[in-house]
Amino acid sequence: MRVVQDLWGGELPVFDTMDEVNELIGALVNGLWNSLTKNQKRSEPFRLVRLIAEPTAESLATLARTRRQELDGFIEGLFNGEGQMDLPERAHVAVGRLSEMRAIMAGIEQFVAGDLKSETGTELEATFKHLRELTRIMELEIHEAVLSCARARKQMLESFPVQKPTVH
Repeated sequence: MRVVQDLWGGELPVFDTMDEVNELIGALVNGLWNSLTKNQKRSEPFRLVRLIAEPTAESLATLARTRRQELDGFIEGLFNGEGQMDLPERAHVAVGRLSEMRAIMAGIEQFVAGDLKSETGTELEATFKHLRELTRIMELEIHEAVLSCARARKQMLESFPVQKPTVH
């Protein structure tokens, strides 16, 4: 729970309905953390939460906020409260790319908070299309970071000598 609180500056967010609470828990715990443990094989790629959204300004803001929060949650979980971490090179590159995409999601949120009402349906549809492509790239980068860290952990564990117990 502490990690979730830290995403909002040390306090849990205020929710209007129980459905909003369940959606957050589903996205962070069931959708993100549990998925990561299953996705340590190249054959089982990571997937972010699928949201069905109409091409409206409000839906665009919700989707961008959700993606930003998913990226925040992944990075927070990866670093586990540490300010810095010695990551394998491929994970380091992936985290850098995810950081850039997180900034894009925050920018979309700010853009929508401005006057997006004047945007046409075609422009919104194009933005949603770009957001879907970014989602695919986020999934690939998260998956690569997870695989890289899992590989490094496995190599590290294999380097420790293991003594078989003496059988009496």
